[in-house]
Amino acid sequence: MFVIGNFLNAAATVFDYVLTFYMWVIIIRALISWVNPDPYNPIVRFLYQITEPVLYPLRRRLPYMGGIDLSPFILILAIVFLQFCLVGTLKDMAFRFR
Repeated sequence: MFVIGNFLNAAATVFDYVLTFYMWVIIIRALISWVNPDPYNPIVRFLYQITEPVLYPLRRRLPYMGGIDLSPFILILAIVFLQFCLVGTLKDMAFRFR
């Protein structure tokens, strides 16, 4: 049973790292949007390609706030929620299988 516990612990750790990385990508994209970046820059294009599929549906559902885009903030809250609930649950399950 300890193998399942180790697997769940590893999966929770990887998932936590992926969520943290994506949260930083969202933050960097929000900061870059304040300075009118070059749309042909490969880094800017990468940031838009990796975040737009998640941000666009949120942006469509949120009400108009006078030019303020709250979708990155909502997405960061969702990521933190997943980190506490899902990652925490996986780590607790891993601890019980040991």
